[in-house]
Amino acid sequence: MRKRSAGVLLPVSALPGPFGAGTFGPEAEAFLELLKEMGFSHWQVLPFQIPDYAFSPYTSVSAFAGNPLMIDLRALVDLGLLRKGEVETAFCVDGIYKAQYAQAIASKTRLLELAFSRLDEEWKAQIEAFADSNDWVRDFSLFMALRRANHGRPWQTWPKAQREYEAARQAFGELQSAMRYEQFVQFLFEQQWRGLKAKANGMGISVIGDMPIYLALDSADVWRNRDLFLLDADGYPREVAGVPPDAFSSEGQLWGNPLYDWERAEQTGFSWWIARFAHLLSWYDTLRIDHFRGFASYWAVPAGEASAKAGRWVKAKGTALFADLKRAIPDADLLAEDLGVAGEDVAQLLEETGFPGMRVMQFGFEAGPKDRHLPHTYEKNCVAYLGTHDNDTALGWLWGAKPAHRDFALRYCGYRGARWGDGGYESVSVRCMIETLLKSAADLAVLSFQDLCGFGSDTRLNIPGTALGNWTFRATPEMFRRIDRAYFYGLNEIYDRLAD
Repeated sequence: MRKRSAGVLLPVSALPGPFGAGTFGPEAEAFLELLKEMGFSHWQVLPFQIPDYAFSPYTSVSAFAGNPLMIDLRALVDLGLLRKGEVETAFCVDGIYKAQYAQAIASKTRLLELAFSRLDEEWKAQIEAFADSNDWVRDFSLFMALRRANHGRPWQTWPKAQREYEAARQAFGELQSAMRYEQFVQFLFEQQWRGLKAKANGMGISVIGDMPIYLALDSADVWRNRDLFLLDADGYPREVAGVPPDAFSSEGQLWGNPLYDWERAEQTGFSWWIARFAHLLSWYDTLRIDHFRGFASYWAVPAGEASAKAGRWVKAKGTALFADLKRAIPDADLLAEDLGVAGEDVAQLLEETGFPGMRVMQFGFEAGPKDRHLPHTYEKNCVAYLGTHDNDTALGWLWGAKPAHRDFALRYCGYRGARWGDGGYESVSVRCMIETLLKSAADLAVLSFQDLCGFGSDTRLNIPGTALGNWTFRATPEMFRRIDRAYFYGLNEIYDRLAD
């Protein structure tokens, strides 16, 4: 049974710091201290995978590899791999309020390559041992080395010998240095994150991670495990992933990712899936399964369609997968993102697994007093949110809502004032919404960092269905200082959400 508790959602990219995006550095430790002082016992992050061209962490070149932008270069000074002055050349004065990914990628890549050039034999032995003990590392590093040799072109356009995994392995000799560099970066990522997570756990804070359901077509996993995906002879999908119109988008969402061959996965005993879950559960204490409904049935859209509306539902193998997963990892702590268009098959799968589902209070305000997303309907075994990374902030929602929906929300949360639109750290309307969520029966309640601050739509993380301009919000040290620690500690205390 999960104890009543509460957490805060803030991606690593949004942490403060001198680089163009947040890292595992001292600012992350400062955030953990802030959480502890407020009485929160969970830190929810977004996927750690390498983001795509639009910097979305939900489409990646690898299901296993970590994002190099999260590495704190300052730690490499203490390791003797970089000098302080060299690291300072990567500082980004323009990235205080909005992530500056392009600058961060360029400067971090340059300095990681410099650090790599200074490795001694002891370092090389550690990295070799790391690659030997993690099967995915060599496949990923080979893929990335081949990708670099082919100037970033998709793997379907590589020379035939490199498109086929077994043949490409023969290229190990000429690509050893490029492969070792990728392994070095992943070794640093693992070392820094595991150190930070140990500090979090030592403070009584657990980490909730996130597993995107789909991968990029141009990814190490699709290239290496082509038989697990529905592709044609040239490596291209006939149908792609998406979702039909739902609460997030009236047009649906055309994601374009390749779809899984669930029949083939079952024939292999779901070995790739179980390895993926095991790896992510080694990163996080609790794993949120994104787009859980895709494990019951998925929306398949013919390749080349301009809209997701042209898709169809196809049955998946979630029941068999999660049965095998439970046998392989019996203590896996999993959460199911069961939002959007649902059906009886999704409800049945959720019941079979026993995973907590999600509730989003904003959705309830738009649907009426009997909706499952309103706090008075919550069961204990669920995770409650004001809004997720795909929603507007609470204040932004109030400003953008239809008047009838806004009036209902304010009445529901007990707000009686006339200045509902006032934002900031002591916003009364936002606080009423937060208190309403925390007093619900849900065992776990999660608030976004922006709602702790009473911020508006300009700090929203993501607008589903739009490719560009997302994932850029960043916190600042001043925001950490101005949050009312005593207020939130008091809420967690009075609603019995404090850690033991």
